[in-house]
Amino acid sequence: MPLKVEFQFDFGSPNAYLAELAIPAIERRTGLKFEYVPVLLGGIYKATGNMSPFDSLRGIKNKPEYQALETQRFIRRHNATKFRSNPFFPVNTLMLMRGAVAAQFEGVFEPYFRAAYHHMWEEPKKMDDLEIFRNAFISSGIDIDRLIARAQQDDVKKRLIDLTTDAVSRGAFGSPTFFVGKEMFFGKDQLRDVEESIVEQTKQPVPKTA
Repeated sequence: MPLKVEFQFDFGSPNAYLAELAIPAIERRTGLKFEYVPVLLGGIYKATGNMSPFDSLRGIKNKPEYQALETQRFIRRHNATKFRSNPFFPVNTLMLMRGAVAAQFEGVFEPYFRAAYHHMWEEPKKMDDLEIFRNAFISSGIDIDRLIARAQQDDVKKRLIDLTTDAVSRGAFGSPTFFVGKEMFFGKDQLRDVEESIVEQTKQPVPKTA
């Protein structure tokens, strides 16, 4: 079977936004497409006892400054010129993530995904406010009322819960998380290891000589 490579994301994670910018180049170099898997970061934090860096780094000397420096290095490396910090962070992403699952079910995931990231991290808005949420997607040409209605259906809600639960059961504790087959990698800074693992796991066996 072909190797399965997953990008588990929540729109509320700026590091997931930044990591996704590097995925197309990895896909081109390796010839493998990533599967985009929506998960609810709040649910992962609750299940694992984890918390966002926004909370965990508060009051710690030097580490937040270093992480900000590392983020700027990543931004320069990948020319992430559109990225902007969201002044309303942290944002409750339940509507956004249910919308992502609904968009997958309805076959409109790609435009929804791009619009969601645009309004979270390129032209940042308070995307847990329903009116702002609606107007943002409308401005991007998304039939968001159809997706809002779809997102309220039980199969969408269950799918997001199941994906989140599965992520935790496999070792996830945050976003972005990547799975290359059974191998897990966490964070945007592990993308080089993700690519190395893809290359290693897709190597063809060397034919035996007589």
